[in-house]
Amino acid sequence: MKLYPVMAGLILLTGLAVSLPAAEVQGILMDRQCSMKALKEGQNAAVMHTRECNLMPESAKSGYGVFTADNKFICLDAAGNKRAAAALQATKKKDNLKVKVTGDVTGETIAVKSLKLQ
Repeated sequence: MKLYPVMAGLILLTGLAVSLPAAEVQGILMDRQCSMKALKEGQNAAVMHTRECNLMPESAKSGYGVFTADNKFICLDAAGNKRAAAALQATKKKDNLKVKVTGDVTGETIAVKSLKLQ
């Protein structure tokens, strides 16, 4: 009978964790394949990375992510990769692909709820 209060507490904690607001990640949208160069060379390499390179088949296949101002690369989940590809197809920008992504971050991946090129 003492398990019921413990179970109720766990359910309450689970509910609180689910209701936390999503994270917002801002930076440069780029493919995972080219992110290694940006991680070595810094923010300038990410800013100069082109839309054309992002849309190359090998680049698109590697997946997308956000290169942040503090030189980290946060990968997008599968749904985020689809949104990123669509945003890249739709934009006229050639480089400096600033992006704002909201979603749940787990480790180095974000489960994308929204993605907007700026």
